[in-house]
Amino acid sequence: MSGTAKLVLIVMGVSGSGKSTVAEALQARLGWPFQEGDALHPASNVQKMHAGIALDDADRAPWLAAVKSWIDARVAAGGPGLITCSALKRSYRDGLIAGRPRVRLLYLRGDPAVLEAHIEHRTGHFMPGSLLQSQLDTLEEPAPDEKPIVVDVAGSVEETVGHVMEALAASPIG
Repeated sequence: MSGTAKLVLIVMGVSGSGKSTVAEALQARLGWPFQEGDALHPASNVQKMHAGIALDDADRAPWLAAVKSWIDARVAAGGPGLITCSALKRSYRDGLIAGRPRVRLLYLRGDPAVLEAHIEHRTGHFMPGSLLQSQLDTLEEPAPDEKPIVVDVAGSVEETVGHVMEALAASPIG
């Protein structure tokens, strides 16, 4: 899997898709630097989400700028990386990926019932399950021209990570 040595992977999906859990498992397996994208949200965004208020594009702008900055630092360093980011809209993803051929999407797709179950069983997260529908309503699934790795999250974390590893081995970049 030498072709992945310089890949920066954006682990994307709605709340409850397992972005953090899958990224942490990938980080343990690959040894790549990992950034939890939620940690880059301004405090005002965290407060809104904790209160059950959906973010709008203006709220997301400084957060997406911080995510992009982290990606640019990894690209400049010439090494791999993993970052979680819901990246719900095509315009957000275009801003994160444009001109960065080493950046690739990993889209964690899930049935709404599976996502709800994941949210019900997690602890310590600031985003309530009540905002899942607003994220599903906002989500623009990645198109084939974005060349995403798409993995369904109905199985275990180990199964999900296994599917990601297979996809990376088959087509690491491009």
